[in-house]
Amino acid sequence: MTMFRIGEAAELLGVSVDTVRRWIDAGRLPALRDDYGHRLIDGATLAGFVQAQGGEPAERTEESSARNRLRGIVTAVVKDTVMAQVDIQAGPFRLVSLMSREAVDDLGLEVGSVAVAVIKSTTVVVEKPATTAGSRGRTGP
Repeated sequence: MTMFRIGEAAELLGVSVDTVRRWIDAGRLPALRDDYGHRLIDGATLAGFVQAQGGEPAERTEESSARNRLRGIVTAVVKDTVMAQVDIQAGPFRLVSLMSREAVDDLGLEVGSVAVAVIKSTTVVVEKPATTAGSRGRTGP
């Protein structure tokens, strides 16, 4: 069973340590205490919480570009005899990877474990903000 300290959970979720503490104090995110009194969050519990919080970000960023490496937490693993599907929640982003079952087993991927999705593609997405009233560009010569 994978356990995360508050700082590790905050990093995986892309929020501050104080935010994770508030979620725990409010009962939104269950946590246990270790022998030293430190709060720990079970990996499967964190995966369920992340999955429930996931989806599209509330606001679009003004500028964005796809990143090549996204660190997150495994929220689902579906395996058959040859292939597997692994879902990763990296901040507000849900990533789905299809790979061999052997690769999943070799990597020891399970719900609640940390994984890094490495994206290699010939397509790079670059976005600019939508045009606003004050910046419509050139209107003529």
